[in-house]
Amino acid sequence: MPLREQTDVKEVETILNKILNISSPPVARCRLLSSGFNPGHALNIAEDIAGHKECLGCGSCIDICPFLFREPSRRQKTEQRTSMALETTVGADCDQCDACVLACPQVDTTIKNYIVNRRMIEVMSRLEQRIGDEDEPDLDLFTEEALT
Repeated sequence: MPLREQTDVKEVETILNKILNISSPPVARCRLLSSGFNPGHALNIAEDIAGHKECLGCGSCIDICPFLFREPSRRQKTEQRTSMALETTVGADCDQCDACVLACPQVDTTIKNYIVNRRMIEVMSRLEQRIGDEDEPDLDLFTEEALT
């Protein structure tokens, strides 16, 4: 539901790549680079957020995060379903898979397309290298479960 006039990735590509290379969930920063939430949509909450870039608290980023799937105990630390809760619970342990960005309804599709078309090969190869790494036993178990 971002605005029709979305961010031109060419204008933000340098900062976008810096954001995507940080070892913490990038969804909140990518949302801030986006055009903002459509003024025609509003949340039914006390503050009635409409037409802004604030996190909606939909929990899509929390639900899609493979790290939180592998470590549900961290997910249970908070009931909040915001991008800030994701950053707090995952922190530097982020897989840098960018799934949270792709799941966020407020991130412009231009940014999502950039991630899929330009960065997904890097992401997949980075994750593939970690499979079999003795320091990442959870990732191996997660992969085995996903394949069976």
